[in-house]
Amino acid sequence: MPFVPRSSYYDKHYRQSEALIRARRPYLIKNAVTGLAIFGFAIGVYAFTIKAVSQDEFEDVAIPETPRQPNKDHGMITAASLPK
Repeated sequence: MPFVPRSSYYDKHYRQSEALIRARRPYLIKNAVTGLAIFGFAIGVYAFTIKAVSQDEFEDVAIPETPRQPNKDHGMITAASLPK
């Protein structure tokens, strides 16, 4: 088994050491604010999309009376099977 040196930022139980906590402290607030901004943007896009889709009405789309029947050869619709 190859020897993997243990980082000095973690103790023997792989918990954060005081040195790691001190090294991360200057970035804690900036990272939290950035994370909240990204999370807020994602929630905003999701809410906008749901609101935009829920307002869509399909009353202007014509629904055909009977669906076209596929042709017997491989289920393909050919020019001969289309109504004139």
